[in-house]
Amino acid sequence: MSLANNVTLRQLNYFVAAAETGQFSMAATRVHVSQSAITNAVLLLEETLDLKLFDRKPHGVSLTAEGHSFYQRARHILDSLEDALREPRHLPLNLKGTIRIGASYTLLGYFLPPLLARYRAHYPEIEIDLRDMNRDEIEMAIDQGEIDVGVVILSNIVEPERFGHHVLLRSRRQLWAAVAHPLMQQPNAALEDVARYPYIQLTVDESEQSTSRYWNAKGVIPNIAFRTSSMEALRGLIAHGFGVSILSDMVYRPWSLEGKKIEARPILDVVPDMEIGLIWNRKRELPPSANAFRQFLIQICTN
Repeated sequence: MSLANNVTLRQLNYFVAAAETGQFSMAATRVHVSQSAITNAVLLLEETLDLKLFDRKPHGVSLTAEGHSFYQRARHILDSLEDALREPRHLPLNLKGTIRIGASYTLLGYFLPPLLARYRAHYPEIEIDLRDMNRDEIEMAIDQGEIDVGVVILSNIVEPERFGHHVLLRSRRQLWAAVAHPLMQQPNAALEDVARYPYIQLTVDESEQSTSRYWNAKGVIPNIAFRTSSMEALRGLIAHGFGVSILSDMVYRPWSLEGKKIEARPILDVVPDMEIGLIWNRKRELPPSANAFRQFLIQICTN
């Protein structure tokens, strides 16, 4: 008998919720079931696949290497089904033209590609003109009509009301550290606790400015040991125990390039989510291709 006959969409949904929240209790809240339902679904999946999908920790769970691979496939299955069920509500699928999109480094690497692939599958006749730009360049290009929409970190924009805008995703920020780091051995960590250890500061997409806002609000100064624009360098340094960082779940991966484990854990203090969204020129009517892209992403990210 095929393994597929023993795996249900409900199990995949519960597994994905656990993978994306890092806690069975939070996954249960997200999909409106009991925690035992999540636990049982994951156990059945692991038994069916004969794989360990999660490492169980005192404060939650994290994907194993095999679990991360299965998560990518499960996410694709659920996304494809969602698109198929939602398709009749989209704009006409025979649209043609070009859409000009500006997006920054982090969103190009960790957010936009799978959404663009899904958009292209629905609108194969639309040409995608994708541009790598920083926030200031995106805002200027929107104002001057050089691009149709920008995919940006909305929480970095000082006056988002200047544009048409919509929040697509709120990604929580958590503490990242090596498994054996002292902060991972204590029940909870506040910013004051984090400040006692070397801090690895990411510099791309105005990360340093956004970081400083919540440190300053608490009146705490981080012990910045190294600044880098490389996400993989940051992962490697953290995984090898050279420091810690606070970054969003959107860019979290549990492994460095060398295969060393990185843990993520919530911060006790209020650390604002990173908001990702769309901006467009509210004074100009969007062309049909851009309007379809805007509606598509809003529907995809709202569900």
